[in-house]
Amino acid sequence: MKPWETLAAATTPDGGSFELCRRDGNYVIQADGYDLMTSYEHGSEDSMMSLACPRPRENACILIGGLGMGYTLAATLDLLPPGGSVVVSELVPEVVEWNRGPLGPLAGHPLEDPRTDLIVGEVADVIRGSKSRFDAILLDVDNGVDSLTRAHNSCLYTAEGLAAAHRSLRPDGALAIWSAGTERTFESRLRAAGFTASTHSIRGRDKRGGHYFVFVGRRP
Repeated sequence: MKPWETLAAATTPDGGSFELCRRDGNYVIQADGYDLMTSYEHGSEDSMMSLACPRPRENACILIGGLGMGYTLAATLDLLPPGGSVVVSELVPEVVEWNRGPLGPLAGHPLEDPRTDLIVGEVADVIRGSKSRFDAILLDVDNGVDSLTRAHNSCLYTAEGLAAAHRSLRPDGALAIWSAGTERTFESRLRAAGFTASTHSIRGRDKRGGHYFVFVGRRP
């Protein structure tokens, strides 16, 4: 099999490694050697907005944690009315550069949409600094709530982190978290933080590919 070609690399603030790789027109972003995002299997990422906020109000504001390859952002913009806005928080500046470069055409250059507001920094800081601001928060920064790409991200899924997310949402707003596994106890954590909770199993592509999961916690 043809090997993956490494196009670029980056180092996270806590010393982790990100690599952008390509093979036969397909792209992968790896975190410390593990696939974090691929261009050929992104159905679950595409579904996050429709699960969290299927009918956004005219001036809805959505927060996305983790830019990835731009698929979640593109799907969010597709559902968002002209008066809405999306705040994207991406920790690694090079990932932004990759999305403005070779990855841009994959999702239709969503960073160029005027409704997109990009922040290079910690999504946890954005959440903690907001109150009743967001109609939905879409988090895709790890391979699961117990399968972290960096240790610092654990703060997003603790009781304190979930409480901060709850405060930052508007009434009836929703928190959606992508996961490669079921993490069966996580619904209980969401309920303890005041959310109603559900778990959705999504195929990677066109009812094929691997099974992935999206946890949805809704603020009453």
